Amino acid sequence: MAVPVAFFALFFAYPVTAIVGRGLKAEGAWQFGRIGEVLSRPDILDVLWFTTWQALASTALTLLIALPGAYVFARFDFPGKQVLRAVVTVPFVLPTVVVGTAFLALLGRGGLLDELWGVRLDTTVWAILLAHVFFNYAVVVRTVGGLWSQLDPRQEEAARVLGAGRFAAFRRVTLPALAPAVAAAALMVFLFTFTSFGVVQILGGPAFSTLEVEIYRQTAQLLDLPTAAVLTLVQFAAVGGILAVHAATVRRRERALKLVDPAQTSRRPRGAGQWALLGGVLLTALLLILLPLGVLVERSLDGAGGYGFGYYEALQSVAAGGSSTFLVPPLEAVGNSLRYALVATLIALVIGGLAAAALTRRAGRLVRGLDALLMLPLGVSAVTVGFGFLITLDKPPLDLRTSWILVPLAQALVGVPFVVRTMLPVLRAVDDRLREAAAVLGASPLRAWREVDLPLVRRAVLVAAGFAFAVSLGEFGATVFIARPDNPTLPVAVARLLGRSGELNYGQAMALSTILMLVCAVSLLLLERIRTDRSGEF
Repeated sequence: MAVPVAFFALFFAYPVTAIVGRGLKAEGAWQFGRIGEVLSRPDILDVLWFTTWQALASTALTLLIALPGAYVFARFDFPGKQVLRAVVTVPFVLPTVVVGTAFLALLGRGGLLDELWGVRLDTTVWAILLAHVFFNYAVVVRTVGGLWSQLDPRQEEAARVLGAGRFAAFRRVTLPALAPAVAAAALMVFLFTFTSFGVVQILGGPAFSTLEVEIYRQTAQLLDLPTAAVLTLVQFAAVGGILAVHAATVRRRERALKLVDPAQTSRRPRGAGQWALLGGVLLTALLLILLPLGVLVERSLDGAGGYGFGYYEALQSVAAGGSSTFLVPPLEAVGNSLRYALVATLIALVIGGLAAAALTRRAGRLVRGLDALLMLPLGVSAVTVGFGFLITLDKPPLDLRTSWILVPLAQALVGVPFVVRTMLPVLRAVDDRLREAAAVLGASPLRAWREVDLPLVRRAVLVAAGFAFAVSLGEFGATVFIARPDNPTLPVAVARLLGRSGELNYGQAMALSTILMLVCAVSLLLLERIRTDRSGEF
């Protein structure tokens, strides 16, 4: 526990506390009366209400649409499965500003829906909900599907033999086993939608605002740091309460499970019903995932003189358009992002792996408190974290403002929760008697973990690495404040291009977004191949 606690204390608690303190302090004294003043304002209450109910609606809709996909990826074997699994994860790494623009092209004025049926969904809550499902579909598919593929199907078959119907067998046998993974996925989706920023700002317009949007507006536009600090505290308290309820409810449902090799559970669909389910999942992926991604590709190729690679060629020049926004060619952001993401993934695996191993022991309240602490970066404003890094990590011995490691550290903060939530359900499903047997035979605790736990969770480790790498590639909120102009990441470069007027800059932003999409798809496809080839025997 020592390493994860020290990491979060230094790179999360310290920066957030410092930036909130600056907002609530005046002349050296705390001004707690500001909390009541801010929370009594009608506009702030409207923001709190909308933030909560849209997150609940987004989570429910994501589970409804993605759980069939989790079942298909876990139980069915079909051509192109690895490619499709990588494709559905791509949206997770795209900057929210890019995805918001893509959905605006689909649902807004002059978009596909407007051209075909004369219907516009921009500036409505439906556009926000659909974009949230687009982002979080992979969270449910990978988190729930990863455990589902390792559940022994013979247990449900035994229930069927004893007279239970298909639904009753699923409800009494499979669903309780999946409950921790479903709860973990729902929690991550809720936290992401609760703190939604780019999607709401672009698709919602001035009519809708979440806490994250309001914090950014109060900080960057109105320069009202006290109000932003109060909203950050509210967000922090809400996330802490949610995590406490989650930990209490999930702990009661955890139990040891019999895990098997995923190859033993995957087979080709049988019967019309299963083929129809597979077709429905493929159609959902086509409309929900591939169509918005196709818009990015089409816009990156649609230049003033027709379709071509003009925008991609322009990425190789420094300061396109005569601006000093970039000190290096925007294309160099690809290499920067890959290097940062690899380092951030390694940090997240070390910190998250140690934390998951500690949480498996269920040793008292201190460990349970660590479980909630590790999820807080998903629920605290990235704007707050970014500003906090700038004002705290600027003095020896931790003067990291000019160090390259600052960006991977910020990205790892977001990756660690995914590592923990992906590995923890599988680790806790391992029967303790296996560890006890290894100890009786003379194995040390470290060797028992290496020989017993690691082979069973190897698949989960690779899934966690994929999640950490993906979120590191697409992290934008904190990175935009700390990435240097001569070493921008892909999301930062895209945002800078979108912030400049002109058709050339917009086309380059779409081209760079397409490169980000392709880099992620290739990386995840390689991960899928490695995971399949080295899944090991269980």
